[in-house]
Amino acid sequence: MEELHPEILKEICEVEMPFGKYKGTILADLPIHYLEWFQRQGMPKGKLGMQLSTIYEIKLNGLTDLLVPIRGKVREEKAKKRVFRF
Repeated sequence: MEELHPEILKEICEVEMPFGKYKGTILADLPIHYLEWFQRQGMPKGKLGMQLSTIYEIKLNGLTDLLVPIRGKVREEKAKKRVFRF
């Protein structure tokens, strides 16, 4: 059995799609039909492919509620990092 890596879930809630129709969209927000298309065509190689496969399995199995607490933490961290310049 593979090890669990919770940082993968955090990355899925932070990382943006780097190309294509949904460029700039957070991976967790990609529509299921787009993920299904990748599943049929073949996921990209490397880390992005692993992330897309993970979010596909999460959405396919109705487990998106797992991301709710993570997404809240990600938003809080980003809000803390904001710098306002006047």
